[in-house]
Amino acid sequence: MRSPLPAPGRRSFLAMTGVSTAAFALGTGHAAAEENAGGKIPGDPFGLGVASGDPWPDGFVLWTRLAPKPIEADGHGGMPLRPYTVRYEVAEDEAFTKVVKRGQALATPELAHSVHAEVHGLRPGREYFYRFRVGNEISPVGRTRTAPHPRSMPTELRFGSASCAAWYHGHFTAYEDMAKQDLDLVFFLGDYIYEYGITKNNWWRQEPLPLGPEHGTEIVTLEQYRLRYSLFKTDAHLQAAHASAPWVFTTDDHEVQNNYADEWSETGIPPADFLRRRAVAYRAFYENLPLRSTVKPHGPDLALYQRFTWGRLAQIDMLDNRQYRDIYPAGAVIDNSPERHDPKRTMLGAKQEKWLYDGLGKSNATWNILATGVVMAEIDRDTGPGQLYSNDMWDGFPANRDRLWNAFRKHKIANPVVLSGDIHRAVAAELKADWKNPDSPAIGTELVCSSVGSDGDGAETDSFAKLWLANPHVKYYNARRGYVTARMTPTTLTSDFRRVEFVSRPGGPVTTAARFVTEAGKPGLMREV
Repeated sequence: MRSPLPAPGRRSFLAMTGVSTAAFALGTGHAAAEENAGGKIPGDPFGLGVASGDPWPDGFVLWTRLAPKPIEADGHGGMPLRPYTVRYEVAEDEAFTKVVKRGQALATPELAHSVHAEVHGLRPGREYFYRFRVGNEISPVGRTRTAPHPRSMPTELRFGSASCAAWYHGHFTAYEDMAKQDLDLVFFLGDYIYEYGITKNNWWRQEPLPLGPEHGTEIVTLEQYRLRYSLFKTDAHLQAAHASAPWVFTTDDHEVQNNYADEWSETGIPPADFLRRRAVAYRAFYENLPLRSTVKPHGPDLALYQRFTWGRLAQIDMLDNRQYRDIYPAGAVIDNSPERHDPKRTMLGAKQEKWLYDGLGKSNATWNILATGVVMAEIDRDTGPGQLYSNDMWDGFPANRDRLWNAFRKHKIANPVVLSGDIHRAVAAELKADWKNPDSPAIGTELVCSSVGSDGDGAETDSFAKLWLANPHVKYYNARRGYVTARMTPTTLTSDFRRVEFVSRPGGPVTTAARFVTEAGKPGLMREV
């Protein structure tokens, strides 16, 4: 069932974003860039760091955004409004004595002076180092890697998953720890930024609020979204985490607005106006993250869902659970309305569902990873005889979840692993064939990472623990900040829940609060720590 609101026609790409196709091509290096465009840079242009993402067997995306004054109020990062030539190098060693690829791209004002250099022609399953140069300025060095050859069987995949990084709620100590973990890949599962105004009421760091009034209102314009990304990305720990490994992304809601669903806004913004806001939010998302050109926004639409492989060890499906979803049943986030069970309701939309099920049917991987912004496991929020569910999670779309379960059965999908975030809590859960029967077999595993910073320090437990743990398939719950690391091999998945003791001030100790092992062919969770 689609939204009852009238669906306005999608604006053209150019009209909604004001970005030419040429600007995207120049920013990826697909088109020849002028040799020495721009002239002298007004200061160190690499104040937002470097990043890589979307690894494939012969390459990856390399990203930077020129911003000598990252938090200038106009959102332009202190850059003159003219294009600049950006050169890059890729090497097999950190000292760059074995450079294997050189290229250049054009950073234009249209894309906030960001570049998304798409590098190909490299060896599969290899570590590489990269850096950028603008004029005489050289960027920090980043580490990345290519995906293994599709027909190979890697010995392991070491990955991390993270979400919900409200910079104003606490220090990014989780990112600091992540950068030290020697990961092959990082999954970011949504809420990279938050749209709320930053004021003394939500400034939870134990230090003075250092921001000007331009940060104090909810962001709605392109310049405001750009500035918010710049603010968060000035964090040294986030920059270090990006420079340590390639990332892949999905969104949740705060990249645009809390609890949005397709063109529906919880604050009643008319659909046509909300789609304009979504268009500038998605444009800023693309500008500020290492995304390939196939993910570039077309007005209010972003081709976000995509598939990666890690040899024959893992198939990775990055899902988009916001852009195509139906609105909340009866308009309620927490509810058990009969409308929730409408068989036509969809979280993913018909096109994405078909893409997902067709891809699962062709998978020959040992493990099948589904990365989604919100929790997939059923969570009855009524600890008594009644039933109550969050329609913001997959519980608001049980028919869509049932269709996914049917695809698992139909295609005999091996070892499903769901990665999710959103709830600012760490949760380990078994995915059940029949949620109402505790003895029903597990058909998969879900690892829910806590937040990087959102909700402040948190606690070992909280008022929600009782209702989550009352669901017998939930095997772990913790309300501290943190993230997940995992080591996946052809025989086992070992998952560590990394817990940060506090984020209100720097230096919070980070420990493994829980460790679970899942054996290939035996869905479920065995706790080791």
